[in-house]
Amino acid sequence: MHTLAIVAKRDTQEAVALAARIRERYPHLTVLGERYLAHALGWTRIEDRELAQKADLVVVLGGDGTLIYTARLLAGRDVPILGVNLGSLGFMTEVPVDELFTTLDEVLAGRYKVDSRMKLTCRLVRDGKIVAEDEVLNDVVINKGALARIADHETSIDGVPITTYKADGMILATPTGSTAYSLSAGGPIVHPSVDCTILSPICSHALTQRSIVVPADRTIRVTLRRETADTYLTLDGQTGHPLQGNDCIEVVRSPNRVNLVRNPHMAYFTILRQKLHWGER
Repeated sequence: MHTLAIVAKRDTQEAVALAARIRERYPHLTVLGERYLAHALGWTRIEDRELAQKADLVVVLGGDGTLIYTARLLAGRDVPILGVNLGSLGFMTEVPVDELFTTLDEVLAGRYKVDSRMKLTCRLVRDGKIVAEDEVLNDVVINKGALARIADHETSIDGVPITTYKADGMILATPTGSTAYSLSAGGPIVHPSVDCTILSPICSHALTQRSIVVPADRTIRVTLRRETADTYLTLDGQTGHPLQGNDCIEVVRSPNRVNLVRNPHMAYFTILRQKLHWGER
């Protein structure tokens, strides 16, 4: 590894100070910062696309939202991401701040393992044309605004009709995203090594309509069958698109994956116990 890129949570002084320490500690490496961090530290600013192309390793200083932003920044490049948790939950940013430099030393020496996380490809199809296409690490969400009526979500898997969900919205999540919005909507927790898509209605009007776990290679289509204003497609909580009646959202496993450097001292179920406070009264 010759080039290390740092992506930091914006407006966080702790992240800025850590980035400066990283560059000082590893003078033999080319250490680059994303544009906001570079501006804060007076480093040379480069475009995000160039940063993603040059990086051999990306260090994320922040929380899961910052890591999701980083995964989108890499746009499918097979680059390991080391997540350092400066937030509160941190399901994906596994490394605590006090273990940053010992873990980074091990990674730079080649002594590390990664979790390969699947992504979803989402296409918004309107009048037979693809008007938006993107990839997500966490989830694809169809949701109504404050004043929108309940929507009809006609859903099929590989062309086979499933049902029409009368609901406030739909969540299509990866295993990584199973502990995010999908969990709060009643979806299952899925181990990240299991490639699948979790399909969950949001506040369904039929109590029998529950979450479904679908093999990752199946194409899921959700079509809005009623004109409903103030309805949006949100991708990883990062970008959004207003929806119209008869819009179709197609979701299938992406050929690209995200490689997260594992914390050797913390297993996945340890993270769940700590973050979800299992066993505590």
